[in-house]
Amino acid sequence: MPIDESRPFLPVRIALLTVSDSRTAADDRSGDILAERMTAAGHILAARHIERDERSAIVARLHAWIDDPQIDCIITTGGTGVTGRDVTPEALAQVQDKEIPGFGELFRWLSYQTIGTSTIQSRATACVARGTYLFALPGSTGAVKDAWDGILVSQLDSRFRPCNFVELMPRLTER
Repeated sequence: MPIDESRPFLPVRIALLTVSDSRTAADDRSGDILAERMTAAGHILAARHIERDERSAIVARLHAWIDDPQIDCIITTGGTGVTGRDVTPEALAQVQDKEIPGFGELFRWLSYQTIGTSTIQSRATACVARGTYLFALPGSTGAVKDAWDGILVSQLDSRFRPCNFVELMPRLTER
């Protein structure tokens, strides 16, 4: 899909949350990949944190970032599987105003191209909460590359045609 160079690029202020019981800042490879790709695309890394797989802690972090006027978008990595500790989709559901079901559907379609039927174990999802976009990605390096390169790099680019998430930002809180 085309980038319309006649339109201005509008950087998005993105908060990055890694959800993991085992990762640290020193070995958060998926978070590092996302941070590098988003800043290389011209966006602003507004915040970054690692949170344990504890639903209440994830929800609290999401609420704080959603209410921060310096954050337009939150991307999480990790906690989207089907095990007992994987609670990121439930945390997003707890804060969301509107689900964006096409995100998870498209992510799994893209992921299928690289990992086959194993993509069915992913509960990648997205939503809008109080005017902020939230995207929950799996924690693997391949998954974050698939999501960023195949979906988010375009949808978070104000020049992407025929439409993109950025152009809708001013209208997300309409009633």
